Amino acid sequence: MRRFGVAALCVVLGGCVSTGETVSFRASNPQQQALMRDGQPALVSRQKNSLVLVKPASRQLQANGRPVFIVGINNLSKQPVDFRVAQVEAVQHAAGSDFEMKVVTYEMLVQEERNRQVAAALLTGLAAGANAYSASHAGHGSYTTPSGRTGTFYSPTAAAIAQNNAAVQNETMIAATVETGQRNMAVLEQSVIKDNTLMPGEWYGGQLHVAPPTDQAGAQKSYTIVITVGTERHVIDVAQGPPGV
Repeated sequence: MRRFGVAALCVVLGGCVSTGETVSFRASNPQQQALMRDGQPALVSRQKNSLVLVKPASRQLQANGRPVFIVGINNLSKQPVDFRVAQVEAVQHAAGSDFEMKVVTYEMLVQEERNRQVAAALLTGLAAGANAYSASHAGHGSYTTPSGRTGTFYSPTAAAIAQNNAAVQNETMIAATVETGQRNMAVLEQSVIKDNTLMPGEWYGGQLHVAPPTDQAGAQKSYTIVITVGTERHVIDVAQGPPGV
């Protein structure tokens, strides 16, 4: 029973710590530098007109989950330059071949959140319906006299209390569902990187979500992220795997 409880807790929390993976970066040319930022690996890639800084969004990535990176872009030129998420590329290198890793855009994440909200609303509706049904049958009871005679009774007061409690519980559940959905949408709006025109000297950035790399039987996974700023391509080499691998 205790083991079952621990396993259930791991599921609720989205996976135990032991499933976490870390990333590292490799400078692939003299214009790049691998370094540490606040205890996390990072890479700076500088070209004539732009600079890109990349680091993982968290200290550990969930195994078989989407890698999420924080990307910072600086326009070093004297002209506006465009950044387009559609021009970001991610490719995994495995067994001598290259495999595309889909870049998950803000629009895709918003649609996923909307789908989650629909599912949450359905579950909340079912729970609210169950509460209302139980409350509608409250106040009814049975009794047995000392002589063995049985009967039923109905208490309007008990029924009113139960129905009021159910209404309060349902209102709280619905409000919490709506609030969670609104909060998740706001987080996506504020954190996920989107198309942007950078003015001269301007910094811009946000979270870049990428489809999970294919598992390599516990071995390190290697992939490349290409971030295009204007006409310049910043090639970021990433290694991901369990700590110590």
